[in-house]
Amino acid sequence: MAKSKMKHIAIAGNIGAGKTSLTELLAKHYKWKAHYEDVEENPYLSDFYDDMTRWSFNLQIYFLNSRIQQLIKIQEGKDTVIQDRTIYEDAFIFAPNLHAMNLMSTRDFDNYQSLFKTISSRVSPPDLLIYLQASIPTLVNNIQNRARDYEENIRIDYLKKLNAYYESWIETYKNGRLLVINVDDIDFLNNKKDLGAILEKIDANVNGLF
Repeated sequence: MAKSKMKHIAIAGNIGAGKTSLTELLAKHYKWKAHYEDVEENPYLSDFYDDMTRWSFNLQIYFLNSRIQQLIKIQEGKDTVIQDRTIYEDAFIFAPNLHAMNLMSTRDFDNYQSLFKTISSRVSPPDLLIYLQASIPTLVNNIQNRARDYEENIRIDYLKKLNAYYESWIETYKNGRLLVINVDDIDFLNNKKDLGAILEKIDANVNGLF
């Protein structure tokens, strides 16, 4: 019996881990179709970083809606797609962190979690999840280098808490094949050898899915 074709690869990781850059490189290398996180056109992101308590619920709902639309397109389409960030990160990392930091009310958090459970039950997890693991200095350096205006007010304690949630989530991830890549000591964007090492690991996982 022939193994089914892999349709959905997703890249997860904290803010500044390099998800978008790796998504671009892998889409080009493997001829995959890329689905990116909607940040440039996001109407809530700048307001959120200025006033997280006021805009946290609005932002999370926007991302949830955006990602579910992507997942529906992936499931209905025939192309192999690589996705920049997953629907799970919103539910298991960003929303819980906002709630724990008292930046999202319990009422909004419970509402969000209920909506996520309903929506996520209708879609399939990625065939391969690539997690970009990074320390706080690496994240801060990358964020500063890309110099996005709306990220100027990101707090270090916010990044630290997100990292803790990421590690906890990845330790218990059971939804499918998982590849963890630590990016602290590599530069896959500018170093072909580092990118090649990542491609070898991905090839091994891809071959196991066919």
